[in-house]
Amino acid sequence: MVQLKSRCVVRGITKASTHYRQLHTRSAHQSHGIAHLLDNGAADASRVAVNGFVRSVRVQKKLAFANIVDGTTNRTLQAVLTHEQAQSLATGAAVRLTGAWTPSVAPGARQSHELVVEDVSMFGSVDPTTYPLQKKWHTPEFLRTMPHLRVRTQANSTLLRLRSDAIAAVTDMFYEAGFTQTHTPIITSSDCEGAGEVFHVGSAQQNKKPKKGDDGTFFKSKKYLTVSSQLHLEALAQSAGKVWTLSPTFRAEKSDTARHLSEFYMLEAELNFTEDMEDVMKVLQNTVCSITEHLLSGSKAAMELMNFMRWERKAQSGLKSKLPKGNTDEEQQMMRRWRGGSQQFHRITYTDAIKLLRASLRKFEHEPKWGLGLQAEHERYIASTLGETTEAIVPVFVTHYPRAVKPFYMLPSSTSEEGRETVDCFDLLVPDACEIAGGSMREHRLEPLIKSMQAHHMIPSDLLSTERELGDLEWYVDLRRWGSAPHGGFGLGFDRLLGYLANVPNIREVVAFPRWVGRCDC
Repeated sequence: MVQLKSRCVVRGITKASTHYRQLHTRSAHQSHGIAHLLDNGAADASRVAVNGFVRSVRVQKKLAFANIVDGTTNRTLQAVLTHEQAQSLATGAAVRLTGAWTPSVAPGARQSHELVVEDVSMFGSVDPTTYPLQKKWHTPEFLRTMPHLRVRTQANSTLLRLRSDAIAAVTDMFYEAGFTQTHTPIITSSDCEGAGEVFHVGSAQQNKKPKKGDDGTFFKSKKYLTVSSQLHLEALAQSAGKVWTLSPTFRAEKSDTARHLSEFYMLEAELNFTEDMEDVMKVLQNTVCSITEHLLSGSKAAMELMNFMRWERKAQSGLKSKLPKGNTDEEQQMMRRWRGGSQQFHRITYTDAIKLLRASLRKFEHEPKWGLGLQAEHERYIASTLGETTEAIVPVFVTHYPRAVKPFYMLPSSTSEEGRETVDCFDLLVPDACEIAGGSMREHRLEPLIKSMQAHHMIPSDLLSTERELGDLEWYVDLRRWGSAPHGGFGLGFDRLLGYLANVPNIREVVAFPRWVGRCDC
């Protein structure tokens, strides 16, 4: 076995070198991240430098106080300044403050130490008369008009760190489970869902008069922004066995709701050589559980989210009183969702779900009827009825939908009732967000796949299975033509899941730069 020696290289300088040691020697004014400084502190009266943004400035009779943030935490560092030092400071300004890290003397201080400033370096000043973000609380609707600036707020920076933590948690989970992370294409040759909700891709030159023999399109045929990575993951799974990806996905769906975006992230996975849909459902459950367990274990993102919700509630109410003691209703709701994500998910078949809905005393706008898809109101009822308890909110799997309402690639169920053909598939439902994931066993046989494509009017019904004129999906059929094996997979709406776990009612708040019908700012 070849042993590899660990060598940390900084621009060609090895860790053992004198130059490297000099680069990492603490200076008289060592720069600190605010999270590290508040968590670990520094020696009393030691000189520190803090880079950050001014959240607020309070000028009192003898001194001035500034709250500083730097993005490493939603907590603020209190800096003590003279009136002269504070003159140039305004909310939003980018500064470096250098001074002594000193124990707080004010009774009831929120932090044990504060920075007594000796020097102020202004990196980027702010005109307070034009800067749109002020100390006061802003509504989500107002902040959506300036996505390039709203990421500076406590709410959005907290959600950014939550997203980062969640990605780290699922990445670790898939790595430990033996999955290969992959990168699938954003530009595709087909609409894998067959719903027609695709964005066409073209070049800026495409509208100009094409040259002779040129059809005017960049790729010589129509191409689209991907609506799912599934088909390409199926190809990759035939190489690596178990694969996953977290990729942007695009839907030209004109749904102006709190649950829909035109660009969003999907976490998708495929498992080759599996004949049991339960295997796929277990991976999906473990994916959700990896995030909720991370939150329940007291992660920094979880604690910040809890603290932020308290401050947000106070800010909205405009109260000057102390923060409420104990968990608020929002915190309790969030904790129930986290606990539910770490329990065994409930299961119900589509057929039994229809029976449950029809037996309900609730009057639905859309009548639940076998053979039709479930509406959002149906999904909410199923999720709340089966999943909600006083201690936890447990997600619900709905399985075995009618074949007619599902895409062409799903494997028909072996347990279908006569006259009620179903497919081996599932949706994962939670309250409020409704469907957050869907998956299925894939049709891995050549002849049945072609017949399913014909039944879904994707290819002519008189096309023989031996022919290879299958249009844009010919490559996908090739996967069945040579060495196909039973397999299945799922897609999880990552943004919907984050919004659900963070108890954020609108998915547009958990995406830094949201795009939806009629809006694509920045």
